[in-house]
Amino acid sequence: MTASEPKPIFTARGLTKRFRGLTALSAVSFTQNEGEILGLIGPNGAGKTTLVSLISGTLSPTEGEIEFEGQRIDGLKSYRRAHLGIGRTFQVMKPFPGLSVLENVAIGALFGTGRGERSRVRARERARACLDFTGLNHRADQRADALGGPDRKRLELAKALAMQPKFLLLDEVMAGLNPVEVEEVIALIMKIRANGVSILVIEHVMKAIRRLSDRLFVLHHGEKIAEGKPDEVLNDPRVVEAYLGRRRR
Repeated sequence: MTASEPKPIFTARGLTKRFRGLTALSAVSFTQNEGEILGLIGPNGAGKTTLVSLISGTLSPTEGEIEFEGQRIDGLKSYRRAHLGIGRTFQVMKPFPGLSVLENVAIGALFGTGRGERSRVRARERARACLDFTGLNHRADQRADALGGPDRKRLELAKALAMQPKFLLLDEVMAGLNPVEVEEVIALIMKIRANGVSILVIEHVMKAIRRLSDRLFVLHHGEKIAEGKPDEVLNDPRVVEAYLGRRRR
C-alpha cells in the first residue's frame, strides 16, 4: 500500500441479518477508510440502522465477518468494541433519566476507548470538553430528559464523542432539525473528521449528505445497490427509482 492509497479502518464482508425468517440485511460488504466520511442512504426499512447495530455490536450477524483495524470483531460484545474505538449515536434518543446532561456524557467517557477514563473526575473533565465542543455547556447541570429535540441530538453526539471513538457511527443526527441547526451539525461533523475520526453517517437530508460524504453507498430491501462518489450515486437510475424518485416527480 502506497502513501497515496486509502487505508481501511473497517471492513464488512457478506453481512446478513435475519429475524425469524425475515432478512433485514443480505450479504452487505463495504470498506470504511481512515479519515473518511462515508454516507449511508436508503428508504425507511432498507436496513441502515440494522447495519449500524451489527457494526457496534448491539446486534449479532446471522452470517458475515466484521474487521476493525485488522482485527476480527464480529464475536465481540458491544462494550468491547467501544473499548477498541467504535462509537455510535442512536436514532431514538434515550438519555439516562434523572441524571444531568454532564452526568450523561461522563458515563460515555467512562466506557470509551481503552476502557474509558480511570476516574470520575477525569470523566467529568472529558464530558465538559465534549459539551463545549457540541455547544451544550450551558445545559450541563440540567436534567437530560428535560432537553428538547435539537439539544437531545447534540447530547447524543456529545455522549458518543466522550468515548473518544476512532470510528463514529451517526444515525440520523439531523432528523427534525431546522435549516440553521442542520448547518451547525454539518460544521460539527466536519470538525470531528478534522480531529482524525472516521465517520459513517446515515441521513435523509440530501443537502447534508451530499456535502459531507466522500463516498456514498445505498441500501434497498437490505441489499447494497450502489456505491461511489455522491454525485454519481445520486444520479444512478437504481437509486433514483428506489429512493429519490418520489422526491423528483
